[in-house]
Amino acid sequence: MRPRGVVQLAVLTLFAFIVGAIGTAASAQTVLPRPQPAFKGKIERTAKDSTPDFPKGVEAPKGAPNVLLILTDDVGFGASSTFGGPIQTPNFQRLADAGLRYTTFHTTALCSPTRAALITGRNHHSVASGVITEMATGYPGYNSLIPKSAGTVGEVLRENGYNTSWFGKMHNVPDWMSSQAGPFDLWPSGLGFEYFYGFLGGDTDQWQPGNLYENTTPIMPYLGNPNYILDHAMADKAIAWMRMQHALAPAKPWLLYYATGTAHAPHQAPKEWIAKYKGQFDQG
Repeated sequence: MRPRGVVQLAVLTLFAFIVGAIGTAASAQTVLPRPQPAFKGKIERTAKDSTPDFPKGVEAPKGAPNVLLILTDDVGFGASSTFGGPIQTPNFQRLADAGLRYTTFHTTALCSPTRAALITGRNHHSVASGVITEMATGYPGYNSLIPKSAGTVGEVLRENGYNTSWFGKMHNVPDWMSSQAGPFDLWPSGLGFEYFYGFLGGDTDQWQPGNLYENTTPIMPYLGNPNYILDHAMADKAIAWMRMQHALAPAKPWLLYYATGTAHAPHQAPKEWIAKYKGQFDQG
């Protein structure tokens, strides 16, 4: 995501919403991970005289909302029709008309730093992401190793009773950790996101993504499928995941982080979308 600007703590707007989502300080857990609960049963000489006590699982406060967080890569602030641009986004428009528009978030003009700031609510240098992961250097603020002390939105909500997922681009894995050898601490699963379907690195082929993963397993779903388009597959996977949550745990809220890479290089769009906007951008 590379519009002009610098990261400001307006990122905390997202986390302010999350605090509201998981309840007041009285009901939300402020120290994470949660301490082991004390045993409240009774242990006597025989099982007959003893009382078991199973630790209760973490539950989100009643009425906690689902959270869908979407990041569009390399898309300028004024590109969508929702904010006066030429790209028609009617669903975003309906959401904006019925809700609120926050207009004071600024990016770092670089991908990895902006993403690190967004998912942690911190200045990008505070989470070792002063530059994209491939250009990391061995200096404080620039080594691309997001510290354990900087909990992500995924970890905060997971520890407060949410199911969590990440779909799409993941450009915060250090370059030397992005293989099957791991370690996986800074992959989505290590940052609090229980399910991951997407790609590592700055960009990928939309037709034949070469760095696509499901959790930590490399996959090639495009083999034998000439109509495969990553953006379509990613959307289908995300919708299927949401439906599964509603079917299996309808009372449990979820976080879905959706980070499309379609507008980023290599700029591969389906023919029907190219035709739809033919001539509209001849001037750039």
